[in-house]
Amino acid sequence: MSDTNDAAGGQANEAGAAPGMSILAQYIKDLSFENPNAPGSLQPQEQPKLDINVNVSAQPMGEDQFEVVLTLTASAKTSAMTVFAIELVYGGLFKVTGVPQEHIHPFVLIECPRMLFPFARNILADASRNGGFPPLMIDPIDFAALYRQNLEQAQQGEARPN
Repeated sequence: MSDTNDAAGGQANEAGAAPGMSILAQYIKDLSFENPNAPGSLQPQEQPKLDINVNVSAQPMGEDQFEVVLTLTASAKTSAMTVFAIELVYGGLFKVTGVPQEHIHPFVLIECPRMLFPFARNILADASRNGGFPPLMIDPIDFAALYRQNLEQAQQGEARPN
């Protein structure tokens, strides 16, 4: 049995290292919470409409290292006022190994934000709760679908004549 495992391990090493990722650092780059109509906004007369936007960006920071930035914005508005507005720019420094060059772009823009999201979600929940509102609990995000959507929009933008 150990011969089979050793042989399989040897084949994996010959083909290259298994894809891996490690988080070197996580940090808040910017956090803003606005409650412009307090104390009236703390008792709105109607259910506020919640608008949430997500953006992901990445840039290389050296050999096998990437800074990935997850930007989450949310605003709650009624017909009469802005109840609250919150923006979080949350970053992480990642070391990516064993990923073929042609797969780095999707890997970094899908897997890295997937790792950052639970922490960013917690920060937003705490900030909205500390602002006097129920915790803002954002549903999980499908970063693969977001990546495909952004890629499609970029390709459509390139296809349009100037």
